[in-house]
Amino acid sequence: MKWLKLAALTLSSSVLVWLSADWGNLVMALPPVEDTPEEILRTEIIIDARSPIDGKPLTAAEYAQLQEQLQISPPPKLSDNIRQTIFLTRIRKFLLQLFPFLNL
Repeated sequence: MKWLKLAALTLSSSVLVWLSADWGNLVMALPPVEDTPEEILRTEIIIDARSPIDGKPLTAAEYAQLQEQLQISPPPKLSDNIRQTIFLTRIRKFLLQLFPFLNL
């Protein structure tokens, strides 16, 4: 009698776990209701932009004007001393990946 009760309990709990796990996967596969479909997002006209310099919000006209200014006067180049320091830092990082025991 004990074996029969144990088998019935095992079978019913296994079926319950299987059904609840399967039901959770169906629900998790759906996107959220408030999510806008990608097809609609592709057709939207973007009228707001962010500055590539400091990330502040800009209007479309301000963004176009900033892009013109950046094309006319490119950002200043780094000095040779800073450029060499960055190069040496990258070499040091690469060498530490190859030889972690060097402790440069």
